Amino acid sequence: MNLNQSIAERKIAELGMKDLPLMEIMPIKTSVSKDWFEQYKKLCHKFMLTLSDCIEELALMNLSQDDFVELITGNKIPENLSIRFRIPLVWGGELNIENMFLCKTFPHSYNMDRFIILQSANETVWMPNPPKKIYLPVSTLGGGDGGNGTEDRLTETIASQIVADRDF
Repeated sequence: MNLNQSIAERKIAELGMKDLPLMEIMPIKTSVSKDWFEQYKKLCHKFMLTLSDCIEELALMNLSQDDFVELITGNKIPENLSIRFRIPLVWGGELNIENMFLCKTFPHSYNMDRFIILQSANETVWMPNPPKKIYLPVSTLGGGDGGNGTEDRLTETIASQIVADRDF
């Protein structure tokens, strides 16, 4: 099913990500080097080290202190988080930090995969392209009805203190 921009935006909204920017690409079938996964693991480590400048977004992910520290020190990706490529390697994406972003595995990464698979036979494909290193839906960022703003500010304060204490 070929999608135009408005249909692509409607489909991604139906998957619960109405605020997720999309970019149109023409997939270029590309072979991937045999050692791509080793390179990818090293790149994930470097990417996680850059997340210390995303404290506000990380605070809203409700990570435990241990998970937070493991993530920003590049040691471990916490459960239910995924590092994704903006453009997959097999479609011409590059193995670099600018081509990566972090999001929740379920439901976001799972739904992004569903959205991409829907378009897999197309000449052009609409790909998720969040403006920051971390994708969080607007509903998460706003606190919304029934949200606990005090808890969010406390989490952000704790996260900032951890970074300061550990000299990140």
